[in-house]
Amino acid sequence: MARINLLPWREEKRRLRQRQFTVVLIVVGVASAFVLGLIYIGYDTAIANQNARNQYLTDQIKLMDDKIAQIKDLQDKKQRLLARMQIIEQLQASRPVEVHLFDQLVKTLPAGVYLTAVAQNGDNLTINGEAESSARVSTYLRNIDASPWLGSPNLLVVQKDPNRNGAQNFSITAKVVDKTAQQKTADAGGGGS
Repeated sequence: MARINLLPWREEKRRLRQRQFTVVLIVVGVASAFVLGLIYIGYDTAIANQNARNQYLTDQIKLMDDKIAQIKDLQDKKQRLLARMQIIEQLQASRPVEVHLFDQLVKTLPAGVYLTAVAQNGDNLTINGEAESSARVSTYLRNIDASPWLGSPNLLVVQKDPNRNGAQNFSITAKVVDKTAQQKTADAGGGGS
């Protein structure tokens, strides 16, 4: 029987397998590095995109905060203007009241009564004057109570003037009211029920 030496053939096959294994190992290593590189680039791109979105949102929030501050300023200005308008409307509405007040001061004043001072604080009126007698002061109080623009007369002081014989110095408080408007309101409220 002939002897065949298979050892070099096996040795050659083993070397070939080892080369193939090394080549496959290098290819797998390069492919893994390429895949890892792609994953890294993908994550880096996603992080950059998210940072850009975050920056955009931050910028938009700052813009909205500025707009909110402007809106608050405008609302404050609006409230101040509305308050001014309300004061102006009140002044416009009270303008005829002052005219009626002076008119009623003249109409309610009986003969023999002279006013020395009139002061108004809101709806309160303080009237100082002189009268020839206490009866004339009483008449003046009744006239004030009957007036459509004055009411609630209250006699504070009546005293004799030592310099004038029989003259009386007096001080009265009264309220400035529009009794005709109150009557219309009462009639409208009473008629509607």
